Amino acid sequence: MFENPFKNKTVLVTGHSGFQGGWLSFWLNTLGAKVVGYSLELPSEPNLFEAIELSKDLYRNIRGDVRDFEKLYKVFADHRPDMVFHLAAQSLVRPSYKSPALTYETNVMGTVNVLEAARQTKSVRVIVIVTSDKCYKNQEWIWGYRENDPMGGHDPYSSSKGCAELVTAAYENSFFPPEKYGADHEVGVATVRVGNVIGGGDWGEDRLMPDCVRSINQDKDIVIRYPKAIRPWQHVLEPLYGYLLLGAKLWKKAPRYIGAWNFGSTDGKLWTVEDIAKKICNVWGNVKCVIDPDPHPHEAHSLTIDSSKARIMLDWNPQFKVAEALEKTIDWYKVYYQGAGPNELKRHTAHQIEAYCLGTRDMGDRENDSSNVP
Repeated sequence: MFENPFKNKTVLVTGHSGFQGGWLSFWLNTLGAKVVGYSLELPSEPNLFEAIELSKDLYRNIRGDVRDFEKLYKVFADHRPDMVFHLAAQSLVRPSYKSPALTYETNVMGTVNVLEAARQTKSVRVIVIVTSDKCYKNQEWIWGYRENDPMGGHDPYSSSKGCAELVTAAYENSFFPPEKYGADHEVGVATVRVGNVIGGGDWGEDRLMPDCVRSINQDKDIVIRYPKAIRPWQHVLEPLYGYLLLGAKLWKKAPRYIGAWNFGSTDGKLWTVEDIAKKICNVWGNVKCVIDPDPHPHEAHSLTIDSSKARIMLDWNPQFKVAEALEKTIDWYKVYYQGAGPNELKRHTAHQIEAYCLGTRDMGDRENDSSNVP
């Protein structure tokens, strides 16, 4: 898939015990990388990390806070990573209203610390900073935001992600400029912006899919807060494939791929929160959803991102429509709730990745097959 530049490379993943970080670390391990994970304590109970016993697959499993520069830098100095994927974050809007200072400390200074530690570690050649589609100054447009649209953010979380983008751009311009690659440095830096990601193994608070799963497991109605909000829903493997593809490109031809990238849904249909909840009810069966009448803090109503740059320059093409992403997600949870142990869940997770890779390869073969050209 990637001519595998990850094999035998030391790859540091911050936030590896989280939902996206867990899937990414597991995938990197299957590619032969020596994964060094750095994150806080496990984010929920249950959680993906323990469900698939991810600690057994990692080269190193380190507990630490990205706000703690000294400890973070020691990890860089001790393990000298070749690549860094930074996913550690305070990743939710509503908690950012309750703890704005913590949100900025984690998302802004945490990013500064990762970039600074990488700058001081000569082994690092690839840095991928994961932010959010909420980094954009939201105008409630019905069309998708592009990578050169202005940063912004109504709430502390969204603002902090915009700040993380600006911090990364400043480090790129100051220390890793593309035009000086090969002469003054050999580091490729990129940021990636993704939408609402779903997939098996997410039990985080204040996210739609985990909230639905918890309600179903407790035989309760699904309660939704922002029924008409539009988001770029996608299966977790879609953006992770983008991160890996981008990391591989940065390793080989960094100057061309340095900068910001969107990895969003290309479904063509605008799915609201209510649409997603009802689809979950239909697929899972014997459950219904209700709308929470209580007021809630402001969140963007309409938010979509344009991924044309990734499709054209990276040949990144999402496989799943939203309905299929939901089906695969629910399939994973059903295996878990039917009592599957860690080994079975690990096999199921690996199977989903393998099937995704084969599907992506088949898609590329079809697109490159001249016999399909009329």
